[in-house]
Amino acid sequence: MSTRNSGSPRFTGFPLGLLHFLEELSRYNNRKWFEANRDRYERDVREPALAYIAAMEAPLKKISPHFTAVPKKVGGSLMRLHRDVRFSNNKLPYKTNVGIQFRHEAGKDIHSPGLYFHIAPDEVFIAVGIWHPDGDTLRAIRETIDEYPGDWRKARDAKPFRQRFELAGDTLQRPPRGYGIDHPDVEDLKRKDHIAVAKLDHDVLFDGTLVNTTTDNFRAASKYMRFLCEAVGVDY
Repeated sequence: MSTRNSGSPRFTGFPLGLLHFLEELSRYNNRKWFEANRDRYERDVREPALAYIAAMEAPLKKISPHFTAVPKKVGGSLMRLHRDVRFSNNKLPYKTNVGIQFRHEAGKDIHSPGLYFHIAPDEVFIAVGIWHPDGDTLRAIRETIDEYPGDWRKARDAKPFRQRFELAGDTLQRPPRGYGIDHPDVEDLKRKDHIAVAKLDHDVLFDGTLVNTTTDNFRAASKYMRFLCEAVGVDY
């Protein structure tokens, strides 16, 4: 899936077998089927995903040197396929999507500032921001929005960003404690997630320009990501 060009990885697109594998996994989500199709997973899913991540290393550094692209089978940017079923009523063993997170270097888990790429049979999207931040992190974002409303609105409403992304995630029913319902940014203060999503067509997966497409989207979110990073005290 990748070749070398002047010493840099080049990614030419995912194979169509990626979607075929995920579609079948959604129907036969059990260990016996997976073990019988492990070679397909390696060939059509994991290897090309790692090639894509490797190809994103240099473009990401040009957007921000603090977000990491780590092409490792375990412990890198590619999220694990196995589900944690210990505390879930859903006991299916495997996720039926590919999740890739380019996490901030200061982050420890998926709740850190990050850039995310999601591939599933029914949808493909890019997401940016901080998903399910802890209480202290969420409080810091709210306080920064309240203290610097002009900077927040410039980041939130930047034209390149809003042309591609929609704000998403969970919100409170009422304003958080300490903020009135008449606050000019009350809807943003009510957010429990600070994420934004850009939907893509499936066809982009198989195109040699995928790295450029995802890079362009991440770049368009730079002001939004910079605001969130500064709000929680990390460099952008």
